Amino acid sequence: MNLNFTPEELAFRQEVRDFVAASLPADIRHKVINGLILGRDDYVRWQKILHAKGWGGAAWKKDFGGTGWSTVQQYIFEEECAAAGAPRAIPFGLKMVAPVLMQYGSPKQQDRFLPKILSADEWWCQGYSEPGSGSDLASVKTRAVRDGDRYIVNGQKTWTTQAQYADWIFCLVRTDPEAKPQRGISFLLIDMRSPGVTVRPIITMDGAHEVNEVWLENVEVPVENLVGEENAGWTYAKFLLGHERTNIAGIGIAKRELSRLKRLASIETKNGKPLIKDPLFATRIAQVEIDLTALEITNLRVLAAEAERRAPGPEASILKIKGTEIQQAITELLVQVAGPYALQLRREAMAAGYQGDPVGPFYSVPLGPNYLNMRKLSIYGGSNEIQKNIISQMILGL
Repeated sequence: MNLNFTPEELAFRQEVRDFVAASLPADIRHKVINGLILGRDDYVRWQKILHAKGWGGAAWKKDFGGTGWSTVQQYIFEEECAAAGAPRAIPFGLKMVAPVLMQYGSPKQQDRFLPKILSADEWWCQGYSEPGSGSDLASVKTRAVRDGDRYIVNGQKTWTTQAQYADWIFCLVRTDPEAKPQRGISFLLIDMRSPGVTVRPIITMDGAHEVNEVWLENVEVPVENLVGEENAGWTYAKFLLGHERTNIAGIGIAKRELSRLKRLASIETKNGKPLIKDPLFATRIAQVEIDLTALEITNLRVLAAEAERRAPGPEASILKIKGTEIQQAITELLVQVAGPYALQLRREAMAAGYQGDPVGPFYSVPLGPNYLNMRKLSIYGGSNEIQKNIISQMILGL
């Protein structure tokens, strides 16, 4: 693989860099760069700015209102956005349900949902995990019973990220309890404002309200909200999970946080010298950087496969494992840079404009909470143990 960018790609990088520098609101950038709390409005504002530019769907085809960019352009765009401190695109609409609708949805569904995903007029969440169905999604028990021109849905979803903001949820539901587990599942689009939908917060150990329980009690869903064929939802679920695990790699964000780590390690000292000059600590940083470079090359290979209209395969599991391990390693090193000041868990101090008394340097406030929050990365999207099983079976043939 030729890893050198062409003159056209370098010109594109500069175009993206210039636009983001001129268009990203300063208050949003401040929050992202300093690890402060982002709200729904921050994500929506940035997406609407991109949409107005025609860049809202970086990975979408022009036929659906996207940019039509090559995989290399998409990669450059996301890397530059991350480096500049732009919020990460909320993936549930743009990068998860949208590709499913483009591939398997009806023209009516595409016309109804895709434009509002692109413009951020509707926010989506993912209804996959259940209390007894995490990595083993084929065991989902949420039932959808056909009743004329509607389904009646009952069940519970859990760990539903940002469901408190969502207008719609895409759900795996069991429509044929007698069939083999993978063959009795359907893919439904459910309006979160429907009677019978209840969202209950789950507060994570860093004090954040990021995930939720979603209860579905006799929720009526029009049959027209079924994606593809009834009982064929497992096919669509696997297609979506390939995209999800590719996105979790978070290479652009990892690069930004690695740069932050180096910067802070150059400020803090050990035995009178910058911490980054400590041989042991510098070695750990170097190892993370080596791993990140290798992951970046692998990610480009997967993106090239997607460009050839091949859904991400078991390679996406490699991205998921290494991407999450690298991001977790960076948060651990950042905590070590701050030392005891990283132990504070003051959620209120992570809000922009906080006027309370500081405890340690400003940069240290979010490091402890972020370290705790990032423990989830190796669990969601299919735990890393499950991903290793996929690799062993599908790549190594074990």
